[in-house]
Amino acid sequence: MIQPFPAGFRIEEIKANGVAIHTRIGGPASHGGPVVLLHGFADTGDMWAPVAAALAPTHTVIAPDLRGMGLSSQPAGGYDKKTQARDIAGVLDALKIDAVALVTHDIGNMVGYAFAAQFPARVTRWVAMDAPLPGIGPWDELLKSPMLWHFNFRGPDMERLVAGRERIYLDRFYNELSANPAAIDEATRDHYARLYARPGNMHCAFEQFAAFGQDAADNKAFAQGPKLAMPILAVGGDNSFGTMQAEVMRFVASDVAAHVIAGSGHWLMEEQPAAAVAAIEDFLQ
Repeated sequence: MIQPFPAGFRIEEIKANGVAIHTRIGGPASHGGPVVLLHGFADTGDMWAPVAAALAPTHTVIAPDLRGMGLSSQPAGGYDKKTQARDIAGVLDALKIDAVALVTHDIGNMVGYAFAAQFPARVTRWVAMDAPLPGIGPWDELLKSPMLWHFNFRGPDMERLVAGRERIYLDRFYNELSANPAAIDEATRDHYARLYARPGNMHCAFEQFAAFGQDAADNKAFAQGPKLAMPILAVGGDNSFGTMQAEVMRFVASDVAAHVIAGSGHWLMEEQPAAAVAAIEDFLQ
């Protein structure tokens, strides 16, 4: 089930880059430095509560919902990850925070790379979890995988098919991209289905995928510059990206360590939360 964030966390609707970003914030203002947690599709910032509980005693923790997802506002455009990275920069500016560690999963990885590429001095360390980067490394081969048909599933008729059936659609991801579907319990599935059933949210989620072509072009341009220098921990589930996560990150970064979590598919925080939290905490502490 969905774990609540620790007592003392607050919610702010932060105006940044023309959108309102629903953001969970907690932890001390000093000590270990601030950490930004970025979710992906079929999750929201709620996924990070176990990480927040581990880090909050020593770190300021910031867990936003990406634009158009969760409880953030739903602009008509801007779902390319370069723009969304500027959303995150705006959130940090509003909080008067300069540099952060990043912890990202799924589409959060893509926003994280766009943030680190545009604002490298603002990223101290980065944990990148189980997702590719558009246009980078094996991207073109990955696009041929039957498991990734959803990358091109969008449009008005697709939205009509999914409307009222959000739980069925999300179950496909939880069931097929996990090592053990039972690890993602009914309460968790219902929680996210309710959020993605909010008017406009599934359309905005599809727009995240529709932007991948632009993201690929942007990432190829970013990759023409110097490689990222901050330390990166690339984490993959052994039934999902595994060591490929580190291989992808090494195309864009020079200091990458690989970590594979046993007994997990794509949904690391849901399938193996203790192991995922331990890897994140060890790397950041």
